[in-house]
Amino acid sequence: MIDLSHLRGKTIAVLGLGKSGLASVKALINAGAIVWAWDDNASGRDLIEPLGLAPINLVECDWTEPDMLVISPGIPSTFPTPHPAAEKARRAGVPIICDVELLCTAQPDVPTLAITGTNGKSTTTALTAHILAGAGIKTQAGGNLGNAALGLEPSGPDDCLVLELSSYQLDLLADAAFDACALLNITPDHLDRHGGMDGYIGAKYQIFARNKGPKWAIISIDDENCAKMSVELAREGGRHIIEISINQPVDHGIYVSDGWLIDDISGAQTRILDLTTVAQMPGKHNWQNIAFAYALCRARGVDATRIIDGILSFPGLAHRQERLGTIDGVVFVNDSKATNAEASAKALSAYQNIYWIVGGKPKEGGIAGLEAFYPNIKKAYLIGAATNEFADALGTDLPWDKCQTLDVATRAAFEDAKTNGDDAPVVMLTPACASFDQFKSFEARGDAFRDIYAHLATNAQERS
Repeated sequence: MIDLSHLRGKTIAVLGLGKSGLASVKALINAGAIVWAWDDNASGRDLIEPLGLAPINLVECDWTEPDMLVISPGIPSTFPTPHPAAEKARRAGVPIICDVELLCTAQPDVPTLAITGTNGKSTTTALTAHILAGAGIKTQAGGNLGNAALGLEPSGPDDCLVLELSSYQLDLLADAAFDACALLNITPDHLDRHGGMDGYIGAKYQIFARNKGPKWAIISIDDENCAKMSVELAREGGRHIIEISINQPVDHGIYVSDGWLIDDISGAQTRILDLTTVAQMPGKHNWQNIAFAYALCRARGVDATRIIDGILSFPGLAHRQERLGTIDGVVFVNDSKATNAEASAKALSAYQNIYWIVGGKPKEGGIAGLEAFYPNIKKAYLIGAATNEFADALGTDLPWDKCQTLDVATRAAFEDAKTNGDDAPVVMLTPACASFDQFKSFEARGDAFRDIYAHLATNAQERS
């Protein structure tokens, strides 16, 4: 368990008792801190009873006593409306942080790579950790992906942490610093939580605010917001900036040309890997993920040969263009992690003859911007709260059925895909929506899709 003994005897309030909050409570109890824990849901509060804690209502407590508030990043502390406990903590002058801050400040000598971006950060995080582990470096990945920050094991100066960081987490950092920071892209998302696009961009910029060591800043220049930020970072000085592009050559950066990953950090324009041969990571968006993972591993001191080995052995990320298998000639792809249109665009661009399962709890903008990929789509199967909105948006541009549930949609898509005579048809769940209307998380939604696929596969085997 992460050593937080410097907080022994301090009164620490923890708001939100999901995965990150519960891990924080356990680590703080182990450190000898006085823990005040609260969750607005009774089911969350029940989780601390086995730990010997009674919940303390942080909306009604005396805020002159806590030394800090550790808030789950999913709980608003500012926009659109701050949680009442967060507002009272702020008025009392109590610092508001998240678990990532506690992790990084507790282990300042552990090499730490931080990754953010609107899309692709989970794949990049998982790939980077996979490469480093394959190169013999004891590596753990966590943060916004997988393990909660304080659920990780203690690390040492020869190890490495690879942290996926959301804009919510970045907004809650004060002193956490990273050896190498990566920003993949910025497109509109979570705007209500940041007071608009400027606030969202500002949150992403925070990843570069406290670089340590050689100060590697790795940033895409393929979208306007990131390109402007790269110029600003260069103007500030004091960082080793590596620009990334999949669209154009970059002097002293990493880029893709004719499908090849090119390393020009030293000015040698070295051809590293033919990315078209990386079958488990199709599409140009994955080329960007690979380029960033390559740069991050270079920053950690891994040689190119070992990085290539790691890329080629990476199995892919669950729920992100995850190829489940083939039934009766129909490929099933689980892209449940695509919770906005920008993310779904990546998958829709990588395949043809798609039978598209789409919907859930819609985000701002819905499926606008996906029209360019309609030629790749045979039919749409609409589910969840977005059903009527997306039916109106599609109009007559695509055939569609209102299926409401994932099970009905998957079975309908499979029947159409295997009978229409298309070449290599694909049943794809890429919902462009949050999952919370019907599932507790995108992982639960993807797991349900996988279970439906497994049932269909079993039936097909029994028929054969």
